[in-house]
Amino acid sequence: MEEKAESKRSVRKRADEIKPFRCKHLIAVLENPTDVKNIGTVIRNVNALGVDKVYVVDPRRSLPDDWQDLRGRRSVSKTSVSAVKWTFVKRFDSTDECFGHLERKGFKSIATSPHVKGKASIFLHEGDYTAHAKLAVWFGSEAIGISDLAVERSEMCVCIPMFGMIESLNLGTSSGIVLYEITKQRREYQSMYRRRDRKGERSTPLPTVLLPET
Repeated sequence: MEEKAESKRSVRKRADEIKPFRCKHLIAVLENPTDVKNIGTVIRNVNALGVDKVYVVDPRRSLPDDWQDLRGRRSVSKTSVSAVKWTFVKRFDSTDECFGHLERKGFKSIATSPHVKGKASIFLHEGDYTAHAKLAVWFGSEAIGISDLAVERSEMCVCIPMFGMIESLNLGTSSGIVLYEITKQRREYQSMYRRRDRKGERSTPLPTVLLPET
């Protein structure tokens, strides 16, 4: 009993420590992922980088609707290294349904692709990811990439500069790179301002890095 109580205190302590570093109103969206292992890897990235939630467009219904059921899925739990226990995941039947939900909640979307697409297309390092208080970042299928519908309904398309013969990264790697840059920018913003549009400037900036335990 004492060990369980100590474990709960340790979990609560960690939750309190990371809370100020979480990126509010930032959602990673996976559009029609084909490999459940990649879903687990992205959930792990999302949790480690302080992203708020994960949405999955899953027309094949390979995931359960209920997050609590998903937390019990061994395949997802194993590849996410149990991060699914601490990361909220919501599934949708279609891209259109997911966009409808996001837009009703006031979210703006950006799509990711290795190719030039959409109304505006920029390299990852060129973007300002604090311009929208609520932001959804879309990642496409491993097989066919992001859909034309997702690109059409997004504000812009973002790509990672690549310099090899193969212009491709797997979903786990690309999501980690993109979300690292976005969360870094949004944490820096949150450290300086309390509200959107650079209002509510803090007299003393908050820390942007949680130092590892020694």
